[in-house]
Amino acid sequence: MTDSNTAPANTLPPADPTRHFAVWPKRLPRSMSAPDTTLWANLDITLRRYPDRVAFVFFNRSITFRELHARVESLAGWLQQRAGVNKGDRVALCMQNSLQFVIAYYAILRADAVVVPVNPMNKAAELSHYITDPGAKVAICGGEIAAEWVAANDDVAGKDTTLALQHLLVTRYCDEMAGGTLPDADVPAAWRSWLALEAALPNYATQWTDALAANLVATPSTAQAGDMAVLPYTSGTTGLPKGCIHTHRTIGHNVVSGAVWGDGTTESVSLAVVPMFHITGMLYGLHLPIYLGCTAVIMPRWDRELAGTLISRFKVTSWTMIPTMMIDLFGSPNVAKFDLTSLVYIGGGGAAMPAAVAEKLWQQFGLRFVEGYGLTETAAPSHSNPPDAPKQQCLGVPYMSTDARVIDPTTLRQCAVDEVGEIVMHGPQIFKGYWQNRAATEAAFVQIDGKSFFRSGDLGRVDEDGYFFLTDRLKRMINASGFKVWPAEVEALLFRHPAVQEACVIAARDPYRGETVKAVVVLRADARDVYPQDIIDWAHENMAAYKVPRIVEFVDALPKSGAGKVMWRALQEKEAAATKA
Repeated sequence: MTDSNTAPANTLPPADPTRHFAVWPKRLPRSMSAPDTTLWANLDITLRRYPDRVAFVFFNRSITFRELHARVESLAGWLQQRAGVNKGDRVALCMQNSLQFVIAYYAILRADAVVVPVNPMNKAAELSHYITDPGAKVAICGGEIAAEWVAANDDVAGKDTTLALQHLLVTRYCDEMAGGTLPDADVPAAWRSWLALEAALPNYATQWTDALAANLVATPSTAQAGDMAVLPYTSGTTGLPKGCIHTHRTIGHNVVSGAVWGDGTTESVSLAVVPMFHITGMLYGLHLPIYLGCTAVIMPRWDRELAGTLISRFKVTSWTMIPTMMIDLFGSPNVAKFDLTSLVYIGGGGAAMPAAVAEKLWQQFGLRFVEGYGLTETAAPSHSNPPDAPKQQCLGVPYMSTDARVIDPTTLRQCAVDEVGEIVMHGPQIFKGYWQNRAATEAAFVQIDGKSFFRSGDLGRVDEDGYFFLTDRLKRMINASGFKVWPAEVEALLFRHPAVQEACVIAARDPYRGETVKAVVVLRADARDVYPQDIIDWAHENMAAYKVPRIVEFVDALPKSGAGKVMWRALQEKEAAATKA
């Protein structure tokens, strides 16, 4: 007898987790062995293979692998001998895409330490966590964010001096341009001030040029492939951002797999514009070019005119992007003047590529956009569309060496074809757990068929061909132009505003960003002459720009459950209904 309150069990057979091999590129193996070498070793090997090949182009500066290797070695020596960095120490790295980012990242690895990449859009209130949680004693940053790091460190030191930074290394971005100055051409006018900004520094800070001029020598590297290499942070439904433990091997798997998946060769030229602090930009803009020994053209931020110019000038062949970038480029009045014919591979993720834009790419340039899917925890791709047979608005098929499935999030039963459930994945690129957070780590994994699967928190389905599609999220998250915004984190920051009594952050539709941030706010009883724009202006001063609510709505009260918990989903559903009306 069936309980009338219980839905009948699904009697359809579970989807075959290997069905996607029918569309697998015939030229590729189904799995790749992760290297037993470190990420640093890739640069050392490439130096010996292609010492005089151009590694990176940064405005008017082209740096060879020989020059890059030498600067990495010198900075690693400074980190060890002057900043006291030891094996396994965490070093925060916070700057825009630049030669300095590349040099600093690999110098940290060369010193056998751990890179903690931090978004340079963050403000002091957010940066404090990236000092205390990883236990970072050294940070490397761009001049435009130096004042925020100093303020954050002052806040940390005011509470506990033992947790504060001991060294801050600061660079002007033009320090690594030809002649140490900004070129007259190519630099957008709005960028000129921060690219050359010389920040006022405290006594524990060192200028980039002084550190490299010391010409110090690093001790021999003893790091192994299984050692932690990078600790990128990701937020979630509750609490502060959590560090994701990645080793040289977990990142290394996706480096070697990404090279063959995208037909990368030593002759490739890539456009490195996705932020390198982000796991995707880190993989495709930084590690892949160094592994392949090819050239990458660096853009510190997105600018459609500059992107079109650089693709045309350097005959860029490969471009990993956020789809809004292509939408913006096609919207340029100068798009017809740009020569995009050199491009042979374009792909990315973070948001779906609109069908009309994908069709334009195919009709005008013969390019199929290769959409992928992944998380910080999966070292970027866990799924990607086969380049020869992509589907639009689709996550793709499980990536190299990856077993991905859709399961019932409650019973863990494997779902049938086209049945919606939670996407889970198992593979060599999966992170090793959350930094100093056993409870979160245990909650993030589930055992299936004797293997440990990571729970993505995303709801999706798999079609009859084995392609995965995203349908919804179990976790509260807003996807604004590919940037993940976690409402709990924005709410925690908003509560610092003296006029805010309560706040609930939800997603609102946006014609360009896809989704944008909306804050529903209850003001304190004594708040006077406070307007929505005041909250927005304050937010710009206290949080990263992509997290700032674009819309603020004042209400008398937030909907709550019987237990007093804010019913955010009710507000989200109300917003969705209003958008459709």
